[in-house]
Amino acid sequence: MSRIARSASQLLRQATTTRFAQQRSASSHSENTNTFIKEALQELEYPEKLQRLLLTPQRTVLVELVITKDDGQIESFNAYRVQHDDSRGPFKGGLRYHPQVDLDDVRSLASLMTWKTAVMDIPFGGAKGGITVDPKKLSERELEKLTRKLVQAIKDVIGPREDIPAPDMNTDGRVMSWFFDEYTKFEGFSPAVVTGKPVQLHGSLGREAATGRGTVLATRELLKHSRAGTIAGKSFVIQGFGNVGAWAAQIFQEHGGKVTAASDAFGAVRNEQGLDVLALRAHVATGARLADFPGGEAMDKNEVLYEKCDVLVPAAIGNVITSDNANQLNCQYVVEAANGPTTPNADKILRDRGITVLPDIYTNAGGVTVSFFEWVQNLQNFRWEEEEVNRRLDKAMTDAFAGVWDVHTSKRIPLRVAAFYIALQRVTRAHMNRGFD
Repeated sequence: MSRIARSASQLLRQATTTRFAQQRSASSHSENTNTFIKEALQELEYPEKLQRLLLTPQRTVLVELVITKDDGQIESFNAYRVQHDDSRGPFKGGLRYHPQVDLDDVRSLASLMTWKTAVMDIPFGGAKGGITVDPKKLSERELEKLTRKLVQAIKDVIGPREDIPAPDMNTDGRVMSWFFDEYTKFEGFSPAVVTGKPVQLHGSLGREAATGRGTVLATRELLKHSRAGTIAGKSFVIQGFGNVGAWAAQIFQEHGGKVTAASDAFGAVRNEQGLDVLALRAHVATGARLADFPGGEAMDKNEVLYEKCDVLVPAAIGNVITSDNANQLNCQYVVEAANGPTTPNADKILRDRGITVLPDIYTNAGGVTVSFFEWVQNLQNFRWEEEEVNRRLDKAMTDAFAGVWDVHTSKRIPLRVAAFYIALQRVTRAHMNRGFD
């Protein structure tokens, strides 16, 4: 490429990155989710009143949490819990701590959980929660106070048989432990009130890696059914080297795949010959910057989406693939390990380009599947071996993909539409069977 052409390409990328940031901040997560759902509803030809039932959350809880900080200052935080649908079982969904959490974001994610549990045929409904907070600005003690305040505020609408939270962005087993402990003070010993707990505190073996492992299993099934071979020898780019992305990268490598680039919120690194994922994870675990990994070349984190690969795995936040950058992707498959990474307009562009998108409501469902296994173990007071957890996860991901692929091929509709089609049918049948009075 000539120096002039390279400069022009860089200018285009810079402009795209600027527009992308503007579009992502303005985009409505709920609107995007509903756009995808409505496409499947058109295939089902549901009447308007039934569509409203399926799209409208059953309950929205908004609370203000006030804590005394370590320095004696009083600060308040907005918190949300949206319970979308429980026709197939108790509400289920994560709890995220992030400065950009808002009601629109939580509504969208609650809806996605309804369809995710339905497409996996897990007996849960959908919910989501969050606190508008930057956890990096709070001490551990302050985070614990905030978590316990949240439990006190919503304890009457959650429970092992009603609504079971789980970890999400910036929450982990430690936060779930505080949640479980505070709820137990009011309701007695209740380990099944949350999932994603530490193994030492009634958590499930295999839960930490579940979403990443599920992503790999989903990719395996996609490649097999597309007659594109196996994971071995394929190249992968991981956008978002957090828990999900790092585990997916490691398991891709264990199956013979080559991870050629990875990014996080601060930078990116690439190696055309393949990154040593175990060494990269060890490097990041020391607190070092991902971009400073000696086994690769540092690159702009915004450029990682355009790296040439067989499979691009967005595993960070929503709305990263937009109409402004979809034409620059250089892959054959997009496997959505994140929630809502592709906007509707971008999705259409990728379809037109012949890039297959494996949708989030199936791809990243490994987490909620093993959360279901943890919930079952808690109710039984009996722990499964990790091999059994992984075996059951493999079967669940394989069976769910077979159903999606069957609708995809028989009705000649995209995989995303097929996944929503199945999920909507299952939720609708549950409502019809239970009645409306």
